[in-house]
Amino acid sequence: MKLDIVVLPGDGVGPEVTAEAVRALREVASIHGHNFHFEEHPVGGAAIKQTGLPLPRATLDACLRADAVLLGAIGSPDFDHLSADQRPEAGLLLLRRSLGGFANLRPVSSYPALANASPLRSEVIEGADILFVRELLGGLYFGEPRGITSQNGNSAAFNTMRYSVSEIERVARVAFVAASERRRKVTSIDKANVLETSQLWRQTVSRVALEYPQIELDHLYVDAAEMHLITNPKRFDVILTENVFGDTLSDETAVITGSLGMLESETIGG
Repeated sequence: MKLDIVVLPGDGVGPEVTAEAVRALREVASIHGHNFHFEEHPVGGAAIKQTGLPLPRATLDACLRADAVLLGAIGSPDFDHLSADQRPEAGLLLLRRSLGGFANLRPVSSYPALANASPLRSEVIEGADILFVRELLGGLYFGEPRGITSQNGNSAAFNTMRYSVSEIERVARVAFVAASERRRKVTSIDKANVLETSQLWRQTVSRVALEYPQIELDHLYVDAAEMHLITNPKRFDVILTENVFGDTLSDETAVITGSLGMLESETIGG
């Protein structure tokens, strides 16, 4: 196997994490005869300090040429004073959109060695094994129009939560295929009792489920899911949800692993 891998250490613990990941990959390559070529570029706050931009053109071009991108972390309070389109997180969103990564896969497991780091009782988390499949290019984070207005001294802000059938279908199929290789259950999370986007989400996921009769599908409102993740995480196999819900729910499961740093993820698509 020959792969060109762009490494984006980013901010905070990012450089430390990516350095160890590259070390592990070099060992894998050595043992199995692979040829991994690593090329490092700045992103996020580190890139802002160097170039003034959260995602420099040279970094993006390198990512587009590469076989894979290894990203550490993005974000720092040092840049909170900047406008939204200049902050480190803007570089992350642009990178996702440019690479076409529409599905984020985030595994959550309870590790016995870290059980004492969890605030939950061991009998609650023991055996928990969840895979989040989060839609990554739609919803509030990317919907248009968006902005801040001011009239007669009164400011207002607005965002648009928007999803199309095709966006929902493609990420739903990722979840059902993943479930077929696990315990054959998908739980779709939405807020269909309030949001039209969630009503379309539920309808579309239910229709896609007919293509996978061997997979069990159930639906949960996001507020109920928040509770079940804490009280009974073992009831879940694959969780399928939209962008914002997937962001917050998967971060919540740091209480299962004992640390947010144990919640690595993979973005696919493009």
